[in-house]
Amino acid sequence: MSARPDRTPLSRSFFDRPVLTVAPDLLGRVLVRRTPDGPVELRITEVEAYEGAADPGSHAYRGRTDRNASMFGPPGHAYVIYGMWFSLNLVCGPPGHASGVLLRAGEITVGADLAAKRRLSARNPRELAKGPARLATALDIDRSLDGTDLCAGPDSPLSLLTGTATPPDLVGNGPRTGVGGAGAAHPYRYWITGDPTVSPYRPHAPRRRST
Repeated sequence: MSARPDRTPLSRSFFDRPVLTVAPDLLGRVLVRRTPDGPVELRITEVEAYEGAADPGSHAYRGRTDRNASMFGPPGHAYVIYGMWFSLNLVCGPPGHASGVLLRAGEITVGADLAAKRRLSARNPRELAKGPARLATALDIDRSLDGTDLCAGPDSPLSLLTGTATPPDLVGNGPRTGVGGAGAAHPYRYWITGDPTVSPYRPHAPRRRST
């Protein structure tokens, strides 16, 4: 019989490390999203790391803007990307370094009924948070959560629990999904091998210009 996941909140020191150390260590941890409708909890199964100024694939590669300011720290805060869809990143490293981890996929372990109401197109529980936009929708993540402190305690709308760390031999590693240009080959995507909630890999597809 396996041990229950550890419910101890992760401290800020967990995030205050190099992003390529934090990213694989997030696999198996539990993200808690608290809303007036009730909590939803997610076991993280797939992530991608972004190294800021050192990483051509990062939103912070060309410096700080109003849009990406939360990515510059402090560690243990949320950076919410918005465009066609929202997606959630966890800020890592020292303030000013602008590194973060995109949460790409996970398993809903608490609040599946609530997540399913937000994800009506999901065909089964495995698809509720299979992909960063689906994950954000299932957890009701939007721009209002940008800059949220995940280490602020049980009153925070977002927090991260210790859960069950994934053994290194079960951590898959490869290039990031949909990243093009000079950052395409960076092997900064990590996932739990064999987990059914992990999203499929898709290389970057350049947009065709109309003639």
